[in-house]
Amino acid sequence: MDIIFYTRDQCSLCVDAKSILTLLQNDYPIHIIEKDIESNEEWTEKYGLMIPVIEIDGEIVQSGIVDLLILEEKVKSKLL
Repeated sequence: MDIIFYTRDQCSLCVDAKSILTLLQNDYPIHIIEKDIESNEEWTEKYGLMIPVIEIDGEIVQSGIVDLLILEEKVKSKLL
């Protein structure tokens, strides 16, 4: 399963979210696709105030402060 992770440099919440995604990657068959919003004007406009943003199957499942337990439940439900 692909997880799209919208991020940017100098973002402490993004660092925390990446750590959570890496933990989940150890337990679940997920592939993290990082997208730096600074590389695309549309992403910057859309996600600039929301990052980090985690998207699964076209659905934003978490943004801002990412919670491990909530994200893990989303991942598990999508894998079923």
